[in-house]
Amino acid sequence: MKNKACIITGGAGFIGSHLCRFLLEKGYRVICLDNLLTGNIANIHKLNNYSAFRFLKTDVIQKDQVNKLIGEKNINYIYHLASPASPPQYRKLAIETLLVNSIGTLNMLNLSRKFNSRFLLASTSEVYGDPKEHPQKESYHGNVNPVGLRACYDEGKRFAEALAMEYFRKFRMDIRIIRIFNTYGPNMLATDGRVISNFLTQALSGKPLTIYGSGDQTRSFCYVSDMVEGLVSAMENNNSNGQVINLGNPDEIQVRKLARLVLNLTKSKSKLVNVNKRLEDDPEKRKPDISKAISLLKWTPRIDLIIGLTNTVKFFRDL
Repeated sequence: MKNKACIITGGAGFIGSHLCRFLLEKGYRVICLDNLLTGNIANIHKLNNYSAFRFLKTDVIQKDQVNKLIGEKNINYIYHLASPASPPQYRKLAIETLLVNSIGTLNMLNLSRKFNSRFLLASTSEVYGDPKEHPQKESYHGNVNPVGLRACYDEGKRFAEALAMEYFRKFRMDIRIIRIFNTYGPNMLATDGRVISNFLTQALSGKPLTIYGSGDQTRSFCYVSDMVEGLVSAMENNNSNGQVINLGNPDEIQVRKLARLVLNLTKSKSKLVNVNKRLEDDPEKRKPDISKAISLLKWTPRIDLIIGLTNTVKFFRDL
């Protein structure tokens, strides 16, 4: 992949930092953009050892900052991952979340058009809301509260998808939309508020593991290396142009069982504590139908939950 170049927005974030490393190891030139609002500079510190890596502290909402990139040469791919992605982050930064998924997406699509580069929009399973269909297929239109506490993220991503598809139709750009389901692994922020990071932080500090609701709600967790391979497969696949594709691990687990698994792996003596009220608009079930990814990309997740959690526990212990 010599001389091939990528821009990755949100590249100092959890998934973005792993994507940067993966592409550098494949021989790409990587330009990482992040305003560090939720990204972590420590995630990419060691990437400076690669001569092909460049970090720019950039807010993609600001058109003048994005336009500074126009002088770059041979940008082949743009991965647009920039956005707060966990409930505490996007609740605290609700307006910023809406803007990065609207104006930020617009700016990056226009940049991609100038470069004539392939464009990948990192969307989310949250576009399905609290689903009435299970598992969720790409054809499902979702059950989303447009004015709820999660709307800044859910509707922001839905708008970003709509905008990307209009650029695909009107300008015939090479675009794919990837709906990312729950992902975990090293480089997660301990304070990001997602269930795995919450449980690990609580278990390792001896605090009770907080379960919202009964704990019967389900999630499906994809290890970050599998997710990154899926993203790159989608970008590099010629037949994914104009496609919406779910990426995630279809192995479903109850939140209560996940908590017990975390206790076992951490050897923690923490207790489980139920908080009666579920979070507003929190999905009862979440499981991807990945038939399309399997047939189109020849991609399936490979990392078992216990192996992935073991790796993640080690990362959290070292924090």
